[in-house]
Amino acid sequence: MSFNETPRANRVHIGIFGRINSGKSSLLNALTDQEIALVSEVRGTTTDPVYKSAELHPVGACVFIDTAGFDDESLLGAARIKATERILDKTDVALLLFAQEETDRELEWLAKLKKRNVPVIPIINKSDVSDTKKLSAKLRETLGIEPIEISALKRTNLDAVRERIAEAAKLERELTICAHLVDSEDVVLLVMPQDLQAPKGRLILPQIQTIRELLDHRCIVMSVTLNRLPKALSSLKKPPRLVITDSQVFPQVKAQIPGESMLTSFSVLFARYKGDIDRFVEGARTLGELKAGDRVLIAEACTHNPLDGDIGRVKLPSLLRKNYGELDIRIVSGADFPDDLSGFKLIIHCGSCMFNRKYVLSRLEQAKEAGVPMTNYGIAIAYMNEMMDSIIF
Repeated sequence: MSFNETPRANRVHIGIFGRINSGKSSLLNALTDQEIALVSEVRGTTTDPVYKSAELHPVGACVFIDTAGFDDESLLGAARIKATERILDKTDVALLLFAQEETDRELEWLAKLKKRNVPVIPIINKSDVSDTKKLSAKLRETLGIEPIEISALKRTNLDAVRERIAEAAKLERELTICAHLVDSEDVVLLVMPQDLQAPKGRLILPQIQTIRELLDHRCIVMSVTLNRLPKALSSLKKPPRLVITDSQVFPQVKAQIPGESMLTSFSVLFARYKGDIDRFVEGARTLGELKAGDRVLIAEACTHNPLDGDIGRVKLPSLLRKNYGELDIRIVSGADFPDDLSGFKLIIHCGSCMFNRKYVLSRLEQAKEAGVPMTNYGIAIAYMNEMMDSIIF
């Protein structure tokens, strides 16, 4: 990803689903106007999900996900279908291809998508080589859905697909990281410790995205490390409207900033931006119920080699055990999230800057179905430092 590119996690995720050789890869190539996915008459050409970031008018920044056919009956078919099913949890908008009169498989996947509240755009492909009118009428009459008839090969009627994607991708509300907390011309102070975990020569993604949003909102932004906080405060004519820091240094920052300045952290802000802040706060309040021997799951979105003082693998487990005794803590990263959450007393998730919001919400829903509370790194740390009433969301 270049410095100017929209991160994948912030793009609309468009999943393409259908049978083998229904034209999924051809549709991806047609919509992006590039030869991205391998197209072949050989059955099952696409084996693993293929991601392609694109700018799609009038949608904007998006990422297409081309998936393996959900009727794959090869030796590896079950594994490929499972990989396709995992994509459902990341999908903001689904393109579901219908290719023949028999629609049992398609309706099965339509139900899976609807269960996850994913908007579905039904598409009948290959209108250039077959009569699609009968199938189209069947879908209208039996399902009450209006399919779009296209030819991915000839690239016909694709504008209708793009318009339906744009309509489905509209958010119910405009999500912001922190713009809801400030006004134009407000001074915002970012206190960013640069420890061993900080990447050399650059900032981490949440910091970059937060700074960009504040600049777009015409705020006055000052960034300092923790040891320069007193000097930064003394240089200001009035207290900063908002102070954003790392959750790990909440107490140190709180002790130094003026009482009228609002305080939060990047992780707390991303709990709201990427997930359900109310559910995360509710989950944090169950921390006080933990006792020695309880199982806790710590989930990181990114995969990296942990260093000394790593927040998820070292500092957070240490803080938990200090407060609640010798807990049984399991740590997972990336897409490695257990299917079976039973037995865990609590899940603590990272800020999820590498995940799209749909994926985080799907994990929250999975936890809810299992009856396991879930919270976020920053909110959990605030709770354990008795600062829940001192931070802003």
